[in-house]
Amino acid sequence: MEWTRGQRYRRLSEMTLQEQRNLQHTVEHSPWRQTFHVQPPMGLLNDPNGFCFYNGKFHLFYQWFPFGAVHGMKHWYHTTSDDLVHWENQGLAIEPREWFESHGAFSGSGIVHEESLHLLYTGNTRNKHWERHAYQCLAVMNSHHQIQKHADPIIEGPPKGYTHHFRDPKVWQDEDSYHLVIGAQRENRTGCVLLYHSPDLYHWELIGEVKTRYNDFGFMWECPDYFELGGKGLLLFSPQGLEPEGYHYQNIYQSGYFIGNPLNLTDGSFEHEDFEELDAGFEFYAQQTTLTPDGRRILIGWMGLPEIHYPTDRYQWAHCLTIPRELAIKNGKLYQQPVHEMEKLRKTKKSVADTIESTTKAYEEIKGVCYELKIEMNIQTASTCGVKLRSGDEEETVLYYDHKNKEIVLDREKSGERFAEEYGTKRIKPLNCTCLTLHIFVDVSSIEIFVNHGLYVFTTRIFPSKESQGIEFFAENGGVDLEAVQWDYE
Repeated sequence: MEWTRGQRYRRLSEMTLQEQRNLQHTVEHSPWRQTFHVQPPMGLLNDPNGFCFYNGKFHLFYQWFPFGAVHGMKHWYHTTSDDLVHWENQGLAIEPREWFESHGAFSGSGIVHEESLHLLYTGNTRNKHWERHAYQCLAVMNSHHQIQKHADPIIEGPPKGYTHHFRDPKVWQDEDSYHLVIGAQRENRTGCVLLYHSPDLYHWELIGEVKTRYNDFGFMWECPDYFELGGKGLLLFSPQGLEPEGYHYQNIYQSGYFIGNPLNLTDGSFEHEDFEELDAGFEFYAQQTTLTPDGRRILIGWMGLPEIHYPTDRYQWAHCLTIPRELAIKNGKLYQQPVHEMEKLRKTKKSVADTIESTTKAYEEIKGVCYELKIEMNIQTASTCGVKLRSGDEEETVLYYDHKNKEIVLDREKSGERFAEEYGTKRIKPLNCTCLTLHIFVDVSSIEIFVNHGLYVFTTRIFPSKESQGIEFFAENGGVDLEAVQWDYE
């Protein structure tokens, strides 16, 4: 279906009842709807927004275009959880109705202030010449989920020297004042992050750019997030416009971080290490973090990418969010682990212990579509070892360790329906180990793999047939000792 500009910029309130029924009917016939991931009721989901703990619950919003699986007029959709695992849809949160958001309520963040959840977001507008103008906006939600928008933007537009690619405010509190970072583009078409300060969330003063060592690193930095963890300062963001380089930057757009000394909130100076990608897989973007009441830093990302067509598009829905990850600093590196609350989804437990010698093995009880799987492979003499997931007739997604080349590889060439192959079918990272540990979460159309206790995470969408439910373990040119535990989620 070809979408006109006018069709892409419709609001949910303009949807007829028949349109809604038709969309819901089409979505219901999709073979790839997820079971334990946040996904849209229909239409397109992208960036997670406003992730916050408020009034006894976790609140999570996301970008939503309700009319189909294309990028159009962005709304905010609202979902809540008691435990980061079981999510309850609350419906539409922000519909773009005001002059300062005439072409979409873009991404933003949330913070609790004076017993209300304050949502800061970007209002996107276009003039008759289709020129963009961005405003930073504020909406306040009470404990009954009623939302009131502030009458005027809280930041009118970008400062001098920057374009109107100026979006995605992430706010935090430091003692008695507030700070936010905003993704920006300089007039020379290079990306950066701007830092602001406020005493009250309503009146903001520009501090300046966050001063990094990367002054020519892509054309736009989206979805910034700053926090401190383990005595370190971390700046997360999603740079656009990077060319592939060795193991790095293989997706259309990237997400990653700088780790360094805490950010100087007075002048924006930031001493940091090299840029590192957050995810080693195919689908991960626009991450956002929050703090739990017990002090954990939790991250959720968009399991998708802009400008890519997915097989679910023809069923009038697209994308989901990742499972929540807990962040930690170990030996100066950022590690990511699934939140322990995922254990609540565990049902039937099955396990196997074996030695595999230059062969591929399957075990009758180890298989499925939706499950959690823990694997430990002690490498004895094998040159290559790994696991095949969602395997069936001519379908498989393969994760393997190449002991000779010291690389961990995710291969989705045969994962099912093909898509985005212009960006390759393998993702590879360097790894040197004699014991490979994998913590894997498989849903109907996704796989998330945590390697060696969170050193790497590989996130990918897959679109196999429902009959492909096999799990196979293999070793080549030698042996491995295998221990595996599977918990069904259905």
